[in-house]
This record gives sequence, structure tokens and C-alpha cells, in this order.
Amino acid sequence: MDRASDDATALVIFGGTGDLAEKKLLPALFHLHKNKYLPEQFRILGVSHDDHTIDSYRKFVADSISERMHSHTPEELAAFVAIVDYVEGSFENDALYSSLAEHLETLDDSKFDTCANKLFYLAVPPNRYELIFERLAASGLTIPCGGEEGWTRVLVEKPFGRDLMTAQTLDKQLGKLFQEEQIFRIDHYLAKETVQNIITFRFANALFEPVWNAKNIEHVHILVSEDGGVGERGSFYEDLGALRDVGQNHLLQMLALVAMEDPGKLDPGLLRSARATVLEDLKPTTKHDIKQHVVRGQYDGYRDIDDVADASGIETFFRITAFIDNKRWGGVPFILESGKKLSERKAEITITFKEPISCVCPLEDDHEHRNVLRIQVQPDESISLLFWAKKPGLTYELEPRELSFSYQDSEADTALPDAYEKVLYDCIRGDHTLFASTEEVAASWRFITPILDHWGKTKLLPYRPGTVAADIK
Repeated sequence: MDRASDDATALVIFGGTGDLAEKKLLPALFHLHKNKYLPEQFRILGVSHDDHTIDSYRKFVADSISERMHSHTPEELAAFVAIVDYVEGSFENDALYSSLAEHLETLDDSKFDTCANKLFYLAVPPNRYELIFERLAASGLTIPCGGEEGWTRVLVEKPFGRDLMTAQTLDKQLGKLFQEEQIFRIDHYLAKETVQNIITFRFANALFEPVWNAKNIEHVHILVSEDGGVGERGSFYEDLGALRDVGQNHLLQMLALVAMEDPGKLDPGLLRSARATVLEDLKPTTKHDIKQHVVRGQYDGYRDIDDVADASGIETFFRITAFIDNKRWGGVPFILESGKKLSERKAEITITFKEPISCVCPLEDDHEHRNVLRIQVQPDESISLLFWAKKPGLTYELEPRELSFSYQDSEADTALPDAYEKVLYDCIRGDHTLFASTEEVAASWRFITPILDHWGKTKLLPYRPGTVAADIK
């Protein structure tokens, strides 16, 4: 892997002292810097209301990396910290954006000696997006330098909006500031190695595509299960809930990769269009069938968390049975399921094939001889296929066997890149493959919003921490 770019680049992180920056972005950037994947001329500018000097912020950055990454030398850490700066201020205050503009201009003049690329990363709660967009527009910071140098891009975390209407409003506002090619809407699940591999698995192997349809597949189950709770993010979670947090983005993007048509080639525009088409074909869940197709729950103890309402109706678990209204997938249930405080931390896609029409099996064998394909996204990235074979011995008995591929086993000397490393690397390169398009976001919200509108028609089921997801019903 080469450097993401040869051009001078400045990365501005709004929310530079927040959880996302501390736990994900700064370690990912350090790893990219250490391995020389970032541009040679690269600066990171943290922006937050927290009281920091540049020196104290650099210590914050160093502590964040040392706590989470151990395979580095003091020299490597010092070299990274030296490219980090800080601007303090309130996102509501115009003075912050003036200070930011001055700092970026100084970088161009005294550090880079050129008009550098500007990348704005909104690592803040979604309810802050509109405010920051407005202030960026008023400040002129989003205007590129012009000519052949100095592009400007924006990275926006999920969820993008709260429903279809707010997503469309944000898109309209973004459209006044940036062209679509400048906007990178993040869904870091798309950057996970096993999720990316779905495309190769399906379309680079003649074995699976002929049976990848309603004639042969019984159902698809997409699960994101967490054994941890909300933690200290009570106010954040009260504003979103599980469905907005991971359903509208992570689960639907995985569904799109599983169900999309062959894009023909590895082209960002074609891939995003293929994903969008599947999402647009999702059958709406109406108020008449929501009780049949939707389950929601809340773990015991959630209401005891700071900033959570005593009678909170926010879901920490959901299960949705979705259907894709097209020729390939008509009638196949896609079960989307996610929750916190469940029995294990796991993200996987399970594709269950139908029983064979006829089976050359012993008469007394009453097993259901289904093949099951399992794509495990985390914690152990792997792909496995359950099939049936004759059991060794004198009698003719069948038993299940498994063919499997594990990244840990095959890449023992190569660490898998973190999803945020891939997100940042691709954004600097300008590659949109792993980022959601306007059409994908709109189609996702078009499916999710009616469910949110009719949540009240389903009972909020309490469940004990450590419960198996399948037992919540």
C-alpha cells in the first residue's frame, strides 16, 4: 500500500477530544503515520471546547495512543505528536472558525509552502452537524484553493440524520457547500475486511452466484450483538436508540452487499449504485404488519444510567424482518438484529440455504440437510460453510462438516487494518467505494422511518443482561 497522497494535507477533527477521536481516530492516524501511508506533509488539527494548550493536547494524544497501541518506539510516537496542533473554542462561536482559518493559513504559508488539501472530520454527535455546516459555510473554510491544488472534503459520521426528512435537509445543506465527490459519509462497517470481502466472495467465484437467489436461499440473518451496555453515553443513546445507531447504517449496508446485483467491475460509482438499488427495493414495513415483523427491547438497568429518562422508551435491542421486492429475492426474509448487553460480542451474516429437493440419505435420517454460509465480521474475521458428508464407518450415516477460512490463520504475519485506518486512507485518496452515497442514505431512511413512526404499536420488551438475542421475543 502506497501513501494516500503526495500532496500536503491538513486534517481538522471537530470533536478532537471526544471518545471517537481518542479511541479510534488518533490510534488509526498514528498507525497510518508510522507505516508511511499518510502524505509526507500532513498535519492534524484537533478542535474542541476543552481547555487545552497545544502541549497539553499533544500529551492527550500521546496518552491515547500509548494506552491502546504498544508496538511502537518513543521516537515513532514523538514524530506523530509533532504533527498535531489544537484550536480551542465553541462550535457556536464564529471566533472559533476565524481562529481555525488563521491556523490553516499559517500552515499553508509557513509549514507547507503551498495551498494544502483540507479535510474536515465531524467526530461529534449528529445533532451538531447542522450547526457546524452553517458556521463552515459562513467562514468560507469550505472553499477550495482553486486550480490544480488544495481540494476540500468533509467526513461525516453515522447516523446521517434522524429520519428521511432530516437526512434530506442535511443533504441539501451539504450540497450548498460541497459537491457529492467531496462528501464522505462514513459507515465504518463497510471498511471492515470481511465485509469488503463479500464482493470478492460473491463475484470472483463461480460457485456461489448461480445459487444466490430466492430459489435456493431460505433466509438471511444479519446480527450485530454487543455484550457491553451504553456506558456513559446515556444522553447520546436517548437521542438515537439502537435502530438509528446501527440499523439504518451498519445492518442495511451489509444487507446491500449481500443482496446487490453484480456491478460489473470494481468501480465506486457502480458499486454504490448497486447497493442503492437494493435498498430502494426494500418492501416498506406498514403499520399493519409492524407487529409481525418488528421486535424491540430494552435491557434491565438501562434506565439507571445518567441522562436516561426514568420511563425511557428507547430501544437497546431490535429485530426486523425485511423483504426485498425484486426478482432475485422475492419472499426471502432478511432478519436484521442488533442489541446491547447481549450474551456475546459478535457481528456476522448467516445465509441459510433451502433443503435439497431430494436427498440421497439413509431412510431413518431425519436431519434437515441445509447448507449454512457464515460470514463473521467480528471478533474473529472468517468465512465458513456447513455441508453434509458421510460419517466414517461401516454404516451409511451423514454428519455436518465445515469448510472455513480465517484471516487470523492465513495472515499470521499481516495485521488486519483497522476500519478507521481504511476510512481515512480512502478519503485522502478520494475513493468513495466504502462510503454511502446520497441515494443509499435516502433509501435506508425511507425504509427505517415508517418503522420509527410506528414503534408505539410494538411492546418494548425488557431483557436481562447476557440474554441470547434469539430469546427476546
